[in-house]
Amino acid sequence: MNYTYVHSGQRPYFNLFTRNGVEVTGVRPPDHPWHTGLSLAIAHVGAANFWGGPTFVRNQGYVQLPNNGTMRHDGFDHRTVEGFRERLTWLTEPGEHVASEIRTVETSTNADHWSLDFATEIRNTTTTPLIFGSPTTNGRPDAGYGGLLWRGPASFTGGRVLGARMGEFSRWLAFVTPQATLVFLAPTPTCWFVRSEPFAAVCPAPFFHEEVALAANAVLRLRYRVVIADGAWDEHRIRACRPPEGGGLFSRE
Repeated sequence: MNYTYVHSGQRPYFNLFTRNGVEVTGVRPPDHPWHTGLSLAIAHVGAANFWGGPTFVRNQGYVQLPNNGTMRHDGFDHRTVEGFRERLTWLTEPGEHVASEIRTVETSTNADHWSLDFATEIRNTTTTPLIFGSPTTNGRPDAGYGGLLWRGPASFTGGRVLGARMGEFSRWLAFVTPQATLVFLAPTPTCWFVRSEPFAAVCPAPFFHEEVALAANAVLRLRYRVVIADGAWDEHRIRACRPPEGGGLFSRE
């Protein structure tokens, strides 16, 4: 298996490796100890912070509030070497149940790379709309993070970014280093949060520019594919990567 999956703590996360064993994730780095490999993390869910660390407050900046929520692992419906289906409960720091999640992960392996498909269904379990946002929607420019966050190891700092720049829309974004290439793909154009300096990070960010209101009992669906390869791929090979099918943000039941 080319990854480990840790489902204890405030939110589950993946630690990823290439086929040749190169570690391509940074877990709890000193600068942002709430960054954990590859994980679903959203900074503004109503008044709760499911990203970790301080919360950006308009006209105040970052403030450490008693609002760090937990994505609690409730169990696996199935789990094999190819992937799993997981049930989670989203709890605010005071203990309010604001969302239930079904997370599905599938993997496939090729000679010099492998891919991880991540799909999630997040249901609002409250009786009022649940507002998803970002530090940018709260007033901080170019900080629209929130979604499937990848944090790279320290050795990936300064890597080459292809496909989109900060706040731009694209179906794909690649992060290339001499050690490894990661290609992030979405079924439809999405906005991206990306940094190569002072650390490596990529996050497809559907709440970058605008807040999204999820009605009571409505479901938010997100789907992404991450391709992990040894060595530095060129743009021609990166563009040959296929995005996942399906997806889209909303549906009602």
